[in-house]
Amino acid sequence: MLPFDEVVTRHGPAILRVCRAVVGYADAEDVWSETFLAALRAYPDLPADANVEAWLVTIAKRKGIDSLRAGARRALPVETIPDRGVHDAEPDDELMAALAGLTRRQREVIAYHVLGGLPYAEVAELVGGTAAAARRAAADGFATLRRTYAAESDLREAHHG
Repeated sequence: MLPFDEVVTRHGPAILRVCRAVVGYADAEDVWSETFLAALRAYPDLPADANVEAWLVTIAKRKGIDSLRAGARRALPVETIPDRGVHDAEPDDELMAALAGLTRRQREVIAYHVLGGLPYAEVAELVGGTAAAARRAAADGFATLRRTYAAESDLREAHHG
C-alpha cells in the first residue's frame, strides 16, 4: 500500500475538482481537507486491493453532503450582492455557474464520472439508482452545459466584438 502522502499527491487534485463541482469554490477546500482527514484515519484499515480513488470520491461525496446541509442551515448576511455578468467571469467561474444550473443529481454524476473517474455503475451506487439512470443524468447535464456554453460564447462575442 502506498504511503498516505503519495495517495494525497496522486489523488488530491482530482478530489479537489470533485469537491468544487459538488459544493462550489467557496467550500471546496474545506470539504477536500475533511475528506483527507477522514481518509487518513481510515487508511490503515483499507483493504490492499481497494480502489483508492473510488474510496476517496465516496468520502468526498459524504463530506460534500455534510457541507451542503450545514450551509443550508447557516444564514450569511451581506450588505450588497455583487453584480457580475457572464462576460466578467473567469473560465472556472463560468464552469461553476453552468454547473450550478444543473440539477444536483446531474452535477454529482458529472463530477463523480468525469472528474472522479468512476464508472457509471459506481456513480449509481453513490447517488442511488441504476448505471443507466446515472448515464442519462450525465447526458442531460452535458446537453445543458453545451447549451449554456454556446449561449455564454455568443454573449462574450457580442460584448467583445
